[in-house]
Amino acid sequence: MKESMQKKVLQFDPTGTQHYDIASALIKSIRGSDVDAALYWLARALESGEDIRFLCRRLVIFASEDIGNADPQALSIAVATMQACEFIGLPECQLTLSQATIYLALAPKSNSATTAIANARRDVREGSIIPVPRHLRDGHYPGAAKLGNAINYQYSHNSEDGIAAQDYLGVDRSYYTPVHRGFEVELADRLESIKTKLNQHE
Repeated sequence: MKESMQKKVLQFDPTGTQHYDIASALIKSIRGSDVDAALYWLARALESGEDIRFLCRRLVIFASEDIGNADPQALSIAVATMQACEFIGLPECQLTLSQATIYLALAPKSNSATTAIANARRDVREGSIIPVPRHLRDGHYPGAAKLGNAINYQYSHNSEDGIAAQDYLGVDRSYYTPVHRGFEVELADRLESIKTKLNQHE
């Protein structure tokens, strides 16, 4: 009885504040790249009986929201973790969750994918609707040619570098701004080169 009384029992309340507080601490620790704090909050969640699927969903979301293309492999690892946890279950899947948490915590961080789609969707909601440029419209159905659809469309693979210098939107917009961390450093260089080529259509 004495040993039982000394043992700390962690209550699990899937709808209570502790449930959300621990999940919040886990994600914020991974975002802050503090791997040891992240592992502690993961352990707290596991010891409290947290739903494994809930933890996996949070890790998959995090991989895109907070790492994105700074390390594209992060999403693959998070999804593989979700699948592995579903396949093997507890207690062994704690190893998979630990591995993924460590990787995500130490990966370079970027929220550029998050802000890019948020800005684009805001434009769609609040701005005027941009018509699809005629050369980008579907030209496969009967009568499409008479409407001028797909005429003068340039097939990108016919270009030596795989980039056709043509207008793909009809207005000047910029949504994606890569950070200078991880793989996005390379993407930033690619983006600059591609934009230079695309602007040649003007």
